Amino acid sequence: MTNRPDRPDRSAQQKIIAFGDSLTAGFGIPHDGAYPAALQAILDAKGYPYEVINAGVSGETSAGGVRRLDWVLEERDVAVFILELGANDGLRGLRPSEMKKNLNAIIDAAESRGIPVLLAGLSLGKGDGEYADRYVRDFVVAFEQVAAERDVTFMPHFLDNVAGVAELNQADGKHPNVDGARVVAENVWEYLKPMLTPASSRS
Repeated sequence: MTNRPDRPDRSAQQKIIAFGDSLTAGFGIPHDGAYPAALQAILDAKGYPYEVINAGVSGETSAGGVRRLDWVLEERDVAVFILELGANDGLRGLRPSEMKKNLNAIIDAAESRGIPVLLAGLSLGKGDGEYADRYVRDFVVAFEQVAAERDVTFMPHFLDNVAGVAELNQADGKHPNVDGARVVAENVWEYLKPMLTPASSRS
């Protein structure tokens, strides 16, 4: 199979796996408008020779991520694994302790293959009542605890400057639109950049 003339040949490039749920998959927007595509555009513009692979699945929980992880990690020559999961755990009220266990299992699988992990933290809208407030706090802290315990690169706010900004989200108020996805890609880039090697630095 040959590459289309309007698409660069990325077969020799190292891979960056963007693993996540609908926030990664690009729910409600074209595939080429999702944040991994916007991240690819940043890398190309700055001369970083990597291919970003969108491994997002809408509706995915952290447990679902564990179940489908092996086939994703069959990808060869992976430079970085971006882990963005947990939003659906929180929306369904699943226990933060279970989410932590699943995130740790995913990190174990990536690191056992020598792949460094960039963990994305998430938050939830403030709920009503003491229990909801405690749940939101425990949910947010779970990401921080995993990052500290595993010493992985951690971006605390995946949706920084996007969550709650109407013009950067779709009508549901939960999923970024194309403009919001570009902001998310910029957020990710700030943490991803130190993990990569520009073409000019390679021998």
